[in-house]
Amino acid sequence: MTFYGAKELAESFRTVRKNTITIAQDIPEDKYDFRAAPETRSVAQMLTHIALVPRMAQQIHGVEKRTTLEGFDFGSFVGALIAEEQTQRSKSQIIALLTAEGEPLAKWLEGLTDDFLAQRVTFPQGMVPPSKTRFEMLLGLKEHEMHHRGQLMLIERMVGVVPHLTVQMNERIAAMQAAAAAKAGS
Repeated sequence: MTFYGAKELAESFRTVRKNTITIAQDIPEDKYDFRAAPETRSVAQMLTHIALVPRMAQQIHGVEKRTTLEGFDFGSFVGALIAEEQTQRSKSQIIALLTAEGEPLAKWLEGLTDDFLAQRVTFPQGMVPPSKTRFEMLLGLKEHEMHHRGQLMLIERMVGVVPHLTVQMNERIAAMQAAAAAKAGS
């Protein structure tokens, strides 16, 4: 019995991307150059990085359908992505990029078969583990985005923005407390 397949993977990625886009919308454009430390990505670069990195998984699994990463030129592929991260974009252009890159990826994920997701991809000699399933590797897309989204939520606090998920949680708590108080008063 499979509880989590392509459809669930796609839907969870959509949720993660939706929350990333909300953070991108909530951070003022004049804070897009903010860096938590000098050697880190700016907000704009991090959001662009989030938008672009899934291209590597699509190349490996969708275009080339590799069963081994032996011979894949990571340096060139990642180098091109890093170069594209440096392109100056406005806030609206970055949000458009997150949207434009996100939904086609989710639709592609949604169409993958259980057999395809179960295939193992071997890594270059010496890597640990020596292989992973495509499912585990593609799940890493969501994990990667959530990792950077956690950084962005901390940055939001540093620039004076309360993260939307915190606002929503506080609203739920206040509603529960109000309901409990009303029930106790009746």
